[in-house]
Amino acid sequence: MNDKQKYFLCYLRTGGGHLAPARSIASYLSKNHGEQIEPVLIDGLANARPIAKYIIEDGYRILQAKAKWYYELIYFLNKLPFVGQGNVLLAKQFIKKELKRRIAEERPAKIAVLHFLLIEPIDEILQELGLDIPVVTMVTDPFTAHPMWFKRKQEHYLVFSERLQTYCIVNRHIPARKIHVFPFIVDEKFEHSLTDQEIRSARERHGFSPGKKTVLIIGGGDGIPNGKFILHHLLHAGLDVDVAIVCGKNKTLHDDALAMQKKFPQMKVFGFVDFVYDLLAVADVVVTKCGASTIMEILLMKKVPVINDYLWEQELGNMEFVRDNELGIFERNISKLPQVIQRLLSDDAEYGRYRRNILSMNLRNGTRDVAEFLTKL
Repeated sequence: MNDKQKYFLCYLRTGGGHLAPARSIASYLSKNHGEQIEPVLIDGLANARPIAKYIIEDGYRILQAKAKWYYELIYFLNKLPFVGQGNVLLAKQFIKKELKRRIAEERPAKIAVLHFLLIEPIDEILQELGLDIPVVTMVTDPFTAHPMWFKRKQEHYLVFSERLQTYCIVNRHIPARKIHVFPFIVDEKFEHSLTDQEIRSARERHGFSPGKKTVLIIGGGDGIPNGKFILHHLLHAGLDVDVAIVCGKNKTLHDDALAMQKKFPQMKVFGFVDFVYDLLAVADVVVTKCGASTIMEILLMKKVPVINDYLWEQELGNMEFVRDNELGIFERNISKLPQVIQRLLSDDAEYGRYRRNILSMNLRNGTRDVAEFLTKL
C-alpha cells in the first residue's frame, strides 16, 4: 500500500520556463522526502485534443520565432479582462476534464500551479469535488508577470523577486501574507561551478579548441530569434574565438547553422541538448534572449550574458535586471554584437567588472527553499 502524499506540480509546455522548475522541485522532493512524498508532474494538456496542443503549445513557439510582434500584441490584449477571461474559458474546455479525473482519483495532498491558464480550472475542480487541498501558485516570470496570474487573491503566491512582490501588493491588492518571495528555481547542478580541469575535459568532450575563448549562442529550448543573422555576423567578424550555437527544437535554424558550418568548420552546432550545463561552463560570453530560466542559469554559472532580444513585456524585467545591475550587456543591434563581444573578451578590466557584479548579487537556487515551503504549507 502506498501511503505517500502526492504533490501535484501542474504546468503547460509553453516554453521551458514552466516545466523546468516543476522538474527541479520534483527531483528535490523525491531525493529528500521520497519516503513520505510522491511528486507528480501534471501536464495540463495531457490527453487533450491535438488541436488544443497545437494552438496553446506550438502556437506559443511559432509566434515567438516567426511573429514576435503578434505574440506581444496577444500578450497585451489579454490584459483586457474580457479578452483574458475569454481565453481562459476556451483553454478550460481542453484542460479541465483530465485534470478533474486525476485530482478525483489520486487526491493530492498539495497542488502547485505553474501556469496561469491552470489556476481557474483547478480552483473550480476543487470546489466541484468539495476538496480542501492547499494550492500555491508559482509565478514563473520573476520580474514582470501578466495580470492573469493574479485572479485568485485567496491563494498563496510564490514570486521570485521583491519587485514582483511589490507589484502584487500595490497593483494587484493581494494581501502581503499571501505572497512569498524566493530565489529563482533552476536545476541544482547550476549551483556548482566546474573546476579548471573539468572545464578542460568538457571542452575536449564537445570539440572546443584548447585555451581559446568561447562565445555561446543560446536561447532556450526553441532556439534564439534571429539566430541565423547573429551567427552570420559573428562568424564574418574574424573574431579569434570559438563560436557555438544551440538551436534547440528550431529545425530551420539548425539546418541554417549546419550550412554555415561548411564554410566555418571550426564552429559548433548543437540541436536540442541535455548538456547545457557543460556548454555554459566552457563559455566566456553567452549571447541570448531573455528567458528567465536561461538568464538565471547563465548568471548562476558566473558567465557574462549579452542580451540581443526579449519579449515585451513578459521578459522586459529580466532584461532590466541584467542591464540595470550591470550583470551583462543589452544590445539589440545584431551588427554591433561582434564589437561588443570583442571589447568584452579583449578588455580584462571590463569583463572582470561584470563578473564581480554577478558575484556581488549572491544569486542562489531557490529549489530547496520552495520545496521545503510546500512541505509545510
